[in-house]
Amino acid sequence: MTDSGATVLPGLAEIAEVGRDRVRGGYTRHLLDHAERTLRDWFVERATRLGLDVEVDRNGNSWAWWGAPGPDAFVTGSHLDSVPGGGAFDGPLGVVSALDAVARLQAEGHRPSRPTAIAVFAEEEGSRFGVACLGSRLLSGAVSPERALALTDADGTSLEAVLASAGIDPSGVGPDPDRLSGIGTFVELHVEQGRGLVDLGAPVAMASSILGHGRWRFRFTGQGNHAGATLMTDRRDPMVAAAAVIAGVPALARQHGDARATVGRLRSVPGGTNVIASAVEFWLDARAGDDTVTQALVAEIAAAARAAATANGCEVSVTEESWSARVDFPDGPRTAIDRVLVGAGGRPVPVLPTGAGHDAGVLSAHVPAAMLFVRNPTGVSHAPEEWSDADDCAAGVDALTRVIRELT
Repeated sequence: MTDSGATVLPGLAEIAEVGRDRVRGGYTRHLLDHAERTLRDWFVERATRLGLDVEVDRNGNSWAWWGAPGPDAFVTGSHLDSVPGGGAFDGPLGVVSALDAVARLQAEGHRPSRPTAIAVFAEEEGSRFGVACLGSRLLSGAVSPERALALTDADGTSLEAVLASAGIDPSGVGPDPDRLSGIGTFVELHVEQGRGLVDLGAPVAMASSILGHGRWRFRFTGQGNHAGATLMTDRRDPMVAAAAVIAGVPALARQHGDARATVGRLRSVPGGTNVIASAVEFWLDARAGDDTVTQALVAEIAAAARAAATANGCEVSVTEESWSARVDFPDGPRTAIDRVLVGAGGRPVPVLPTGAGHDAGVLSAHVPAAMLFVRNPTGVSHAPEEWSDADDCAAGVDALTRVIRELT
C-alpha cells in the first residue's frame, strides 16, 4: 500500500507527485496554488485528449463537455483540491473515474442522448479560504459573492485577488442560474470516508444522506506578556482559556448521540515559545444527524468558551464561518441508479449515510443529485492512509460507466 494510488488507476498515477506534502505526508492541494493549478492543467489535457470541450465558469469551476452544452445535462465529477496532508483519493478518484468512464463509453461507440459533462468544483475542502464547497455554493447562490470575495487565506490574500491572478474576473463571481438550471442529473463518485462498505462486504454503495455540519471560529484575546517576568496570578492568558474549552469538547459532543465535534486547527499570536499569547484562535467543526442537535452542541461549547474566557480575564468571540443543513438525497436518482446497478439475483445496491460534506449535497437543494461511494478498507480519510484497492476502484469506474450509459 502507498499513499499515491499509483497502482490503482492510471489517472491517479499521472498526478501522484503533484502537491505531495513532504512534511505532513499525503497531499496538500489548495485552491489555485501551484499544485491545484497543475491539476487543473492536467484535467484540461486529459479531457481534451478525449475530445471534450473544457471551460471554466465564473466561479472557478471547470466543465468538460461531451458534446454541446444544453438543458437536462447529465453531470458527474468531484474536486481536485485537498485538506492539508490529505489522501490521494478524496476528490481525484471521482474525477479520474469520470474521465475513465467517458473513455470506455467512447470506445464502445456510445453517443449520449443528452448533454453530458464532467465538473471539477473549486475549493470543495475549504482549506484555503475556510468555506467548504465554495465553488458549488457560489454557483447555487448559497454564499454571497461579496462575502466570498472578501475571504482571506492564511497569508491575508483575498479570494478576489487570487481569482484575478488566475485570470478569473472577480466581478462575475456569484449565482449562475442558467448553468444550474441546465443540470438535469448530478452524480458524484467519491471514496467512502468511513467503514460502512467494509462492514457490508461490498465495493460500491449509494449515499442516503449527509450530516448537517458547520465551522465556527473561536477567538480568545488577553494580554501578551513575558513568560518569565509575569507571575501566574497576573496573567490574562488566552491559551489557557482556549485549551480548557478544547479539552471539554469531546465530552460535550458525547452527550448528543451521534454528534461529532472536532478542533483540528489552532493559531496563537504572536506564537513565541517564551511569550504569553495575546490572542488564540481555534476552529470548531461540528456535525450531527439532526440540525437542532448540532446547533445546541455549538451553543454549549460557546457557553463554555465564555465561561473560560471570564475565568482567565480574557474575552472571546464566536463566528460562524459556514453551515450546511442535513441533506437527504432524493429517491428519484437513487432509484434510477439502483435499477442500473442491481446485482445478480436482484440484490439492491447498499445505501449509506455519510458524515462528510460534498458538492453533491450543496447541489441537491436545486437539482436531482446522487452519490456513489467506493470502499475504503482503512476507513481513514483526510489523511495519508486513505486508500481504495484496485478491484474496488475498477468496480467504481464500472458502476459510473453503467450509470452514464443508461442515464444518457
